[in-house]
Amino acid sequence: MKSYRKELHFCLPSRRGLVNITRDVEQALRESGIQEGLILVNAMNITASVFINDDESGLHHDYEVWLEKLAPEKPYSQYRHNGYEDNADAHLKRTVMGREVVAAVTEGKLDFGTWEQIFYFEFDGKREKRVLVKIIGE
Repeated sequence: MKSYRKELHFCLPSRRGLVNITRDVEQALRESGIQEGLILVNAMNITASVFINDDESGLHHDYEVWLEKLAPEKPYSQYRHNGYEDNADAHLKRTVMGREVVAAVTEGKLDFGTWEQIFYFEFDGKREKRVLVKIIGE
């Protein structure tokens, strides 16, 4: 069995943002040479998320509105975590949206349903963040 590791780097200019990283993950898969196996895509920061869903702008807007209702950014004073930093809402949003995805690799491709795409969701941006892509298989 082979394994392959690659890091993707992000520095979004805004506090929150959504990036479709499917092409980056597919590129890592091609680089790996693995044809059959599993791929893990993992946000390496506790205020960002990786998840799979549809690449549709209305849905992206709905995520933002829904998450802001669940864990509003302001007032900062509503969170005990906020003191040195003001990102408690980002930690909570990450918990809801998840840390990572695992997908099957079949014949050298992501084995996805019709509309599935991989996204990086930043909740506390304006600084360097990483996503790990780890692929195992043959």
